[in-house]
Amino acid sequence: MKAQADILTVTLNPAVDLATHVAQVVAGPKLRCATPRFDPGGGGVNVARAVCKLGGSAQALVAVGGAMGDRLLQLLAAEDVPALPVRVSGETRQSFAVTDDSTGGQFRFSVPGQPLTAADADSLRTAVAERAAQDGFVVISGSVAPGLSVDFPSQIMAALVPRNARVVIDTSSHALDWLISHPTTPVDVLRIDQSEAEEAAGHAMTRVADSVGFAQNLIARGVAHAVVAGRGPEGSLLVSKKDKFFCHAPVVDERSKIGAGDALVGALTLALARGAAPDRALQWGVAASSATVSTEGTALCDLAQAKARLDGCRVEVI
Repeated sequence: MKAQADILTVTLNPAVDLATHVAQVVAGPKLRCATPRFDPGGGGVNVARAVCKLGGSAQALVAVGGAMGDRLLQLLAAEDVPALPVRVSGETRQSFAVTDDSTGGQFRFSVPGQPLTAADADSLRTAVAERAAQDGFVVISGSVAPGLSVDFPSQIMAALVPRNARVVIDTSSHALDWLISHPTTPVDVLRIDQSEAEEAAGHAMTRVADSVGFAQNLIARGVAHAVVAGRGPEGSLLVSKKDKFFCHAPVVDERSKIGAGDALVGALTLALARGAAPDRALQWGVAASSATVSTEGTALCDLAQAKARLDGCRVEVI
């Protein structure tokens, strides 16, 4: 097997994820929940976890603060995920999910993190620039913490220029809007889900062709060299100047969607870091995402589970 390029993930707004379930979610009475599951969370954290669970190696650079930040690092250590903590002034947040046993519906609650300072921003930029390996992969994933500029991912990209890093970005909200509206240096890979793409485009994307056209527009405008666009349970596509692939997702029993997109990014990045062709990397990403949907809370899939889904992930040249 070809040697793996270095992978550094960056999480600007991590969380300690709590997942539990209850007989029925109703307003009013005290609800007796099952014993909760705790996992380290946040986009880049989950990407690093996914890479490690799939047999690869990654380092998770993560902004942490307060007692909850210590708890997050303990959870990462328990999974043998190498962490590079950057201490910040704000307390690390929590997120929690409750599954209603009577319907199978999952209720997800995301609590905002505390605002970070200009000094925190300087520390994060410096740490990423120092820790990124020459010619390696840097995955900036998850939301941008309150207090940081909406263009903070672009600032990190600028700081990485001397490293010649291949940058993968999967962000949301105002940071994603800025990235799309103010392209500077193209992102190597931009991952975006269907609802985010529809919001950015201002119209529904009912067909795969709609998603392809949107991705091609981003590439033509210099936003990214390649776009990975999700289409929910249908699957995901990868578009670049020379390639257009759609990977059909297998039908699975859904237990939790938490971390499915992060698993896709982790598996895809790992495959690329090992020298895989884009279509094969996309296939691995969809397999890991599909397998993760079948796990509890933010458990994410392992290598055996992803391999079991791989053959059911059919790649089509568009």
